[in-house]
Amino acid sequence: MKNRIAALIATLALALTACSSPSDPLDSGSNDNVITIGTANFPESEIIGQVWAQALEDAGFTVEVTSAIGSREVYLRALEEGSVDLVPEYAGNLAQFYGADLPAGASSADVEKLLTEALPDGLIAGNFAEGESKDSYRVTRSLADDRGLTTLADLAKLDQVRVAANPELAERPYGPRGLTEVYNVDAATITMVPISDGGGPLTIAALTDGTADTADIYTTSPLLDAAGNEIDLVTLDDPEGLILPQNVLPLMRSDALPEGAIDAINGASALLTTDALVAMNLRNIGKEKAEAPIIARDFLANNS
Repeated sequence: MKNRIAALIATLALALTACSSPSDPLDSGSNDNVITIGTANFPESEIIGQVWAQALEDAGFTVEVTSAIGSREVYLRALEEGSVDLVPEYAGNLAQFYGADLPAGASSADVEKLLTEALPDGLIAGNFAEGESKDSYRVTRSLADDRGLTTLADLAKLDQVRVAANPELAERPYGPRGLTEVYNVDAATITMVPISDGGGPLTIAALTDGTADTADIYTTSPLLDAAGNEIDLVTLDDPEGLILPQNVLPLMRSDALPEGAIDAINGASALLTTDALVAMNLRNIGKEKAEAPIIARDFLANNS
C-alpha cells in the first residue's frame, strides 16, 4: 500500500510540473508578455496612451493601460521602478524634470538633444510627434481689455496674480519663478490657486468667477465651461520662450519593449499633430463625452 501511495504522489508531482511548464499554452498570457502603458491624470494623456495601445494591439502585441496614475513625479517613478513600460510625455517639461539646462527660447532640436543626454540609464525616448501640447497662461477677455494684457510681461501690471493651475506648477521652471525671472513679475504678487483638473472646466471656472486672474491651460485643451459652452479666453504671448517646445513623445524602459513594438508606437506618434490632439480632446471633454478607447480607435481608423 505504501508503495502505491508513493507512486501516486510521484505521478501527481509530475503532472503539476507539466502544468506549470513555460511552454504550456496556458502561460502565454503571463505579465512578462504584456506591454503596460501608464498615463497621467488628465484626459489627453489617456487618449494618447490609448492610441499607442491600439496601434500595438493592431501590430499583434498584448497591452494593458493603467490610467490616471498621477503627476509627472508619480508616473515617472512607476516607469523607473518597472510598474509600467511606457508613458506619454512632453519634451520640454520632461527635459527640465531630468535637469537639462534649457534656456528660454530653446528650439525643439535643442530640447531633443539635451533630453537624450539627461535621461537616466534605463529610459529612452521615442520619436517626437509633430503635435505639441504646451502650457499657456490664459486670462479672460474682459481682464485683457481692461488692463491691456497681451504678453506674460503684462502680468506685472496687476496688483495680484492669482494663478489657477495644477499644484505642481508651483515648482515648474515656467511657473511663478519663471514669471519673475524672465518677465519681471513681482514674486510678492503671485499666488497659486491649485486645481487638479489639467486646465479643464474647474480651472476655467476659477477665471470666470474671479477666483483667479490667470490660468495655466494647455494649448490643446478645449476652452469649455462645466456645461460644455465655449469660453472666450485670451492666451498671453510668450515672446521670450519661457515655455519650451512640448512635442508629444513616448518615454520607455529601454529593456521592456519587444522587437517591432517601438516601430508601432513611433508610427502612431507620427499621426499626432496639434490639430489632431485638439479634435480628440474636444470629443472627450465636449458634449459628446466620448471615451478615450473609442476616440483612439476612430483616430487610427481615419488616419490609416
